[in-house]
Amino acid sequence: MTLKTKRNTSCSSSPLALIAAATAAVWLLSVPAAAQQQTRAVPTFAVDPSWPKVPDKYKLGDISSIAIDAQDNAYVLHRPRTLKPEDAASAAPAVVVFDPAGNFIKAWGGAGAGYEWPEREHGIYIDHKGFAWIGGNQCPTSGTAGLKLVADDQLVKFTLDGKFVLQIGKSNQSKGDGDTANVHRAADAWMLPRTNEIFVADGYGNHRVIVFDADTGAFKRTWGAFGKPPGGKDNCAIARLTEFAPGDGLPDFNVAHSIRVSNDGMVYLADRENRRVQMFTSDGTFVKQLRHVADPFAANLAFSPDQAQEFLYVGGGKAITIVDRKTLDILGRVQTEKQLGGGHHIATDSKGNLYIAQTAAGMQRLLFKGMSGAAVR
Repeated sequence: MTLKTKRNTSCSSSPLALIAAATAAVWLLSVPAAAQQQTRAVPTFAVDPSWPKVPDKYKLGDISSIAIDAQDNAYVLHRPRTLKPEDAASAAPAVVVFDPAGNFIKAWGGAGAGYEWPEREHGIYIDHKGFAWIGGNQCPTSGTAGLKLVADDQLVKFTLDGKFVLQIGKSNQSKGDGDTANVHRAADAWMLPRTNEIFVADGYGNHRVIVFDADTGAFKRTWGAFGKPPGGKDNCAIARLTEFAPGDGLPDFNVAHSIRVSNDGMVYLADRENRRVQMFTSDGTFVKQLRHVADPFAANLAFSPDQAQEFLYVGGGKAITIVDRKTLDILGRVQTEKQLGGGHHIATDSKGNLYIAQTAAGMQRLLFKGMSGAAVR
């Protein structure tokens, strides 16, 4: 496994950390390549060709996100409305559930009484209490055929059998980054059990992390890039960057696409189009960032399943990067034979297996095969 050197990766933090990073970069340039080998073990993976087993009666649209419950069942969120017209009658409900062996268990989701189902399904997350949180990223001016001309400005909570529990925000009601009642095309969510708070990567329309009480939906706090007040332009079309200036990058999030909150309360936000991961305390204080602009980076995040959550997986482009969660140092890369790529969203189960949702390309499980020390910086 190989990665580009730190010349293509920047990690922003305190002045001491910047000095250390600069020293490390000089060291990497001054020693032979063989001496740059890391002895630290990193996870290795192989594609599971038998996962999952989709029933013949069902067709799945674009696979947007996958969440894993406490029993290692996989909840796959797909977009039924992306199916071709001739396949629409066979569309599975939006949430399709598989057991650890990949066998189909059940399916649920879609419009119902008392809540607003997202028009364009985007992210699914299962919290420690066994509730599923689902958001969408439909834009009213996207022109996507077959979708309502509304913005997905809500986050919806269900039991794992699809019974409605709670809705935060309302469809097409966002008033922008300062709105504390609605999200705006939210991409992902994650819960911190000890505070009972749901942290939202908000998202495609807004440019922030926003936090709510997980039981009531009451607003708690919000912040933007570098822990500053959120701000930025609301674009329906994604503002893809083709040039990246040196340094820390732009002052605002550009598609806050994935979020994870660690057991020790650190918050990680994948700022996809800015190709960086930013790290915060749970109150929104900026700690540091990992910026890698050489190729697509920071589309998604996942933790290794050990109690310390030693590794942070960062997907993007053709690979998933293995990062030290606490230092944000790059340790290696997951890019195995027949791997779908870096994923749109990714997840891990209790055994360390990786799950990839790759929208139009489908879905995949990578089996954890043990640890290897052959990582190159």
